[in-house]
Amino acid sequence: MPAEKIPGWIERLLLPKLSEISGDIKAVNGRIDALESNMNTRFDSVNTCIDSVETQIGSLRNETKTEINSVRNEIISLRNETKSEFTALNYRIDSLDKRIPVIE
Repeated sequence: MPAEKIPGWIERLLLPKLSEISGDIKAVNGRIDALESNMNTRFDSVNTCIDSVETQIGSLRNETKTEINSVRNEIISLRNETKSEFTALNYRIDSLDKRIPVIE
């Protein structure tokens, strides 16, 4: 077989296969691009959900702090009222002690 004929023969044999492989590669690239786009959309969605959860946690944290401070203030108020009541009670007892003669 002459050397000039081998390249033509190889070309006729391989060119259709190379074209087919090239088409397959383009199809795979298209699928990869679609998958990448889909994954980016999902990651964006997940990030949005995470941001929403973080915002809700921050809001809940602030509400909890507010409630705790409110309860703390109520406790302080009750403590002051109780002290005041005990002070008034002590004055009454002292007053009664002064009025009642001590039996010796």
